[in-house]
Amino acid sequence: MDQYIGKMLDNRYEILELIGSGGMANVYKAKCHRLNRLVAVKILKSDLADSPDFRRRFRDESKAVAQLSHANVVSVYDVSRSNDVEYIVMELIDGITLKQYMERRGRMDWREALHFIIQIMRGLSHAHSRGIIHRDIKPQNIMVLRDGSVKVADFGIACLADAGQTLTQEALGSVHYISPEQARGDRMDARSDIYSAGVVLYEMLTGRLPFEGDSAVSVAIQHLSAVPVPPCEINPDIPVSLELICMKAMSPDLEKRYDSADAMLEDLERFRKDPAVDMEHIRVSLAQRVDEEPTQPIATAAVSEAARAVRHQQHQSQRAEEDRRRKKMIGIIGGAALAVLLLIVVIIKVVSGFGGSKTPDSYVVPNLLGKTVEEAQQMPEIKDIFQIEVVGSKESDEYEPGQIIQQTPAAGTSRKTNLVITVYICAQGETVAMPTLMGTDYQIAKVQLTNMGMDLVFEKSEEYSDEYPEGQVISTTPAAGEELKKGNTVLLVVSKGPEPKPVTLPSFLSMNIEDAALRAEGLGLKVEPHRYEYSDKPAGTVIGQSIAPSTTVEHGTSITFTVSKGKDSSQPEMTEYRYQSTVPDKYSGVVQVEFRVNNTIVGSISVDTSKDRSFSYTLTGEKGTTAVLVVYFNGKQEASQVITF
Repeated sequence: MDQYIGKMLDNRYEILELIGSGGMANVYKAKCHRLNRLVAVKILKSDLADSPDFRRRFRDESKAVAQLSHANVVSVYDVSRSNDVEYIVMELIDGITLKQYMERRGRMDWREALHFIIQIMRGLSHAHSRGIIHRDIKPQNIMVLRDGSVKVADFGIACLADAGQTLTQEALGSVHYISPEQARGDRMDARSDIYSAGVVLYEMLTGRLPFEGDSAVSVAIQHLSAVPVPPCEINPDIPVSLELICMKAMSPDLEKRYDSADAMLEDLERFRKDPAVDMEHIRVSLAQRVDEEPTQPIATAAVSEAARAVRHQQHQSQRAEEDRRRKKMIGIIGGAALAVLLLIVVIIKVVSGFGGSKTPDSYVVPNLLGKTVEEAQQMPEIKDIFQIEVVGSKESDEYEPGQIIQQTPAAGTSRKTNLVITVYICAQGETVAMPTLMGTDYQIAKVQLTNMGMDLVFEKSEEYSDEYPEGQVISTTPAAGEELKKGNTVLLVVSKGPEPKPVTLPSFLSMNIEDAALRAEGLGLKVEPHRYEYSDKPAGTVIGQSIAPSTTVEHGTSITFTVSKGKDSSQPEMTEYRYQSTVPDKYSGVVQVEFRVNNTIVGSISVDTSKDRSFSYTLTGEKGTTAVLVVYFNGKQEASQVITF
């Protein structure tokens, strides 16, 4: 049996079961008895915990990560040590890793990949804005929740992962996603996380990794020197603009890569709003060369050719003779082609006259929107210049079926090369009536809509409701009976249950503690661990409550009961000890102060620092005895001293 199962850390976290294991730590499901909630506890493996330097860095960096607070980052609640056990406490995620999701799902639809990568980049943007670099972005460190949201995990561990990591077989899981500078051992910054996120996007779009190898070293070398197969070559359904975003994020050249998560998010949001948007600035950026040749746009086919060239060079030594024969044949064909080209030039000069008009340096892309493909092909600005390529059809309320509704590149763009205009045609859209979902469970409503086969996109919001129980749909947009088209976004408004109301406390004195606790929880209060004292009241009777009767408090407020232990037969002489102190400056607002004597919670108070930071608390103990008093502020130990009653 695992040595930690059933163990209590810091008299607070009870380890329940092992739920995950990695190279550096094990993750356990645990119960926080102080806040009465389930959490995840990550415990460092013993070989790492034996290093004092590693433990120090672990604590310092994990505490920094604990300051992160974002919907797309796994929250860290606590960083602590208990009897030489280093651990961090995190929110317990109800979901699976992105790696597990991809293994079950296979290659994703590009819309789903876009949904995930936007959330990943939002989480990274939040971390980078606070100076924290993840260093180990990979699908195994990204959690997918049941509602489709994403959370980036393992910041605290990842920040330390480069301390002693080498490119061995054990590193193979991470090396598929490391940046070139990380593989070289150079200094890393936020752009390293962006590269790794680009690899994750590549894997989601294509269903495979950009580089494979038999060892971690061989994969790392490819990150330094190889060019991956463009995603569109693997899956033609991927929009060109999304491929460009992916390739820019994965650029081995730091100057061509996105310089921030926000910059990548900006392009992702532009693409999300308009999948036909022309990412010309990315083409120009990726096409820039270090020599003095003029910058030329690089088409997807050119990127593919570069990938094939790299793969060809890797086998050059095995095919030297074949290459020489090929070069000879190319020379013959090239010479013949050159002769034909010269002949064509001479004919053109003869026909048009040597003083005739010159071929334009570039061509301006005309506006094709609203025209059929046949009409567009007859336009003077198109005929014998541009090639029109239909890549798909979409529904539109603005255009008639058969008309062009989107084009890439956009009208007005200048082109010297790559004279191809890709277009989408207006399709006759299928429509159905929005079903009535009010009062239906949220998950069931999603399944019902998904089974309609309309490729719908779901959004969720929550509101309090006295009419609908928690988790049921209150309303929808579009409303029931309205027209619903393929690909529409559907907003489901879900009930959070009745809005919590303030609670006026009754008197719990003289009640049995079990009855008092049940009644308090029924009122919406959070019952904290009880205090026990000797008294003349029967054992198990409530003799005190931390909040006075008739006090009005918010739903979820904590209450502590003092419970009678019955009469003390020995009846030692008791006395009081008055503890006085002030709340440290680093705490503000209403601060919870907790007192422990010899590791037993004996009481707590709330201090409103906006009124007064000073406070006092009276403890009762057997006269003449000594004890260790430890004081916690908001769950953090701040003071410890030996007292004598």
